[in-house]
Amino acid sequence: MVDVDTALRASAYSGKKKPKSAGGKDDEKKSRKLEPFDPVAAHLKERADAWSMWLVIVYGLGIGMLMRYVLMPTLTGPETILWLIPLLLIATLPPLHKVLIPGELSTLFDKGNWFRGSFLFIFTWLAISFILVNPPYADIAPPTFAGGLDVEVTDGVVDAKWRGGVYTLGLDRGSVDVVLGFAVRDNVDAEGAEIEVSLWQYGALVRELASGTAAGQTDAIADFDTVESWFRGNAVAPHALDIGMAYDLGTLTPGEYEVRVHLSEEGDPWTSNDWDQVYTIVIAQVATA
Repeated sequence: MVDVDTALRASAYSGKKKPKSAGGKDDEKKSRKLEPFDPVAAHLKERADAWSMWLVIVYGLGIGMLMRYVLMPTLTGPETILWLIPLLLIATLPPLHKVLIPGELSTLFDKGNWFRGSFLFIFTWLAISFILVNPPYADIAPPTFAGGLDVEVTDGVVDAKWRGGVYTLGLDRGSVDVVLGFAVRDNVDAEGAEIEVSLWQYGALVRELASGTAAGQTDAIADFDTVESWFRGNAVAPHALDIGMAYDLGTLTPGEYEVRVHLSEEGDPWTSNDWDQVYTIVIAQVATA
């Protein structure tokens, strides 16, 4: 065992300062010295950074407007070129600085400027693009179904599940009367959206459900409002502006059905904004009444 006196002596010995070499003193003196500050050089660097910032912002805004008003009207929908061109134009930032910024400032840029400038250019381009392709300046988003499909609560259905575009109904009998519901949603004019909905089984058309504008489906809209309860609650039309519609599919027997949907509208800058979707309804008898 180590007694207290021995421990104190060892601690005092280890705490003694080691003699400093001449080189160590010189290093300490050097570390205490402040680097000389050149106000003229600092001012030039700030001016160069300011020039770079505004040049990149204006460049990003210009590219965004060029893509929106020149390139996009020539396309029919989203294309890879819409984001590939801006990304490739990042490589033009260094030569652009050398051409447009005065010579005494263009020599002050380093890798940090190009790194920051690249991100500033991308974010500026994304921001102006997002503004110019959405209302009130444009509309590139097609109308869609607000919440998929739903079925009216009815006798004979003991289990109803909605997952990944597939609606599974479990019956306690050999057939069931089905009322199908859905809702149209758009960010500008849902009522003017063109809608085509049809029911298919095993590749054969069973019946056409909807054709025309959403606002023109007056009977289906009225039927939707009269339905007291849906299996998914209000999930099919969660917002007040969603246009709900209900269609009586009649008596269906166990099997697999498809609901094919096509929605479209006149877009800007694209001629037409289209949305296509195929939903599946699986009906199976899982119990007996």
